[in-house]
Amino acid sequence: MASTAPTTLRWGIVSTGWIASVFVKDLLVDPKTRDVHDVVHKVVAIGSRSVEKAQEFIDTYAAGDKSIKAYGTYEGVYSDPNVDAIYVGTPHTLHYINARDALKAKKAVLCEKPVTSNAAELRSLLAIAKENNVFFMEALWTRFQPLVKDLKKIAEGGSLGEVIMMQADLCADFGVEKLSKSHRILNPDLGGGALLDLGPYPLVWAIIALYEHPSNNGARPSVINGSMIKTPLTNVDSNTSFTLSFTPTSSSTLSAQANLTCAINVRGNDPSVTIRYRHGTIHVAAPPYCPKWFKVEYFDDKGKIVREEKRVYEYVGGGWHFQADEVARCIRDGKIESEGWGWDKSLLEMDIFDEVRRQGGYVFPKGVEQVV
Repeated sequence: MASTAPTTLRWGIVSTGWIASVFVKDLLVDPKTRDVHDVVHKVVAIGSRSVEKAQEFIDTYAAGDKSIKAYGTYEGVYSDPNVDAIYVGTPHTLHYINARDALKAKKAVLCEKPVTSNAAELRSLLAIAKENNVFFMEALWTRFQPLVKDLKKIAEGGSLGEVIMMQADLCADFGVEKLSKSHRILNPDLGGGALLDLGPYPLVWAIIALYEHPSNNGARPSVINGSMIKTPLTNVDSNTSFTLSFTPTSSSTLSAQANLTCAINVRGNDPSVTIRYRHGTIHVAAPPYCPKWFKVEYFDDKGKIVREEKRVYEYVGGGWHFQADEVARCIRDGKIESEGWGWDKSLLEMDIFDEVRRQGGYVFPKGVEQVV
């Protein structure tokens, strides 16, 4: 029986910043190195502020591949007939406009996190995706890494008992006192601060460990509590903590709490994630966006550790390619959203962030939000 040729997904890249560079480098990694044989990726177009900028990006990160088209506008990428899917890697306050224009051009979209500035923008994008019957996903790449898949099997297999509590953290010392106030992490016009830039990664672990847990049955947290400390430099949040409480409902038996933290002025924890169950604990290495190991501790009836298991992960590339494989498979199969990171999870994320910002008194400057 003849083998089936892999599906080739042709990518257009919008933006030529750092995040786009690492994503493109991963697209160019041979999928066979991660034991993927059903999909392959091809970069066919790069869009930037000028053709020269786009070509410089191609020369630097794609070995000067002459088959890749350099565009001096994003519109050129949207209208390119050879592009199947568009990766949006611009600052998050531009995600709505860029993703909207790509979707209206009937291109599939993988949009960097946080997917939008607020939940209203995301709901608008999802309506456009449905209207045009095209795939759309937030680039929460952590969710598709092999470590997460293995961890979920253990966490949901029953050997650890009920999940009770978890902590997840992503902090970094940006040296904000020395940064320009126009830097993305400080600039309120770019949605700066800890919550939107760093917060998706503690939150993704709460979604993985609690929201996705079978006992939760898709129920949203019943209570969201948030607290912010703002930097006097620009009044964006420098330190934010938020707690999600899941309580039993008519359809959910989960009773658990997530304590999540992010900051731009202090180093983060390692391990960065601790998930506590009735009969054990899972520790996940830092950084939480791309951990390379996790450890499981199993308890006896008295809470004593009786067994430990550690799993370590290595692969070629930075870990961004796993989400690209998911996009290719979804498009191949005619889906407009992913089961692994569905629209419900991005909506939950943005609703939580809107509420935490409301409680913390963080209001974007006028004009930042395109839909309210």
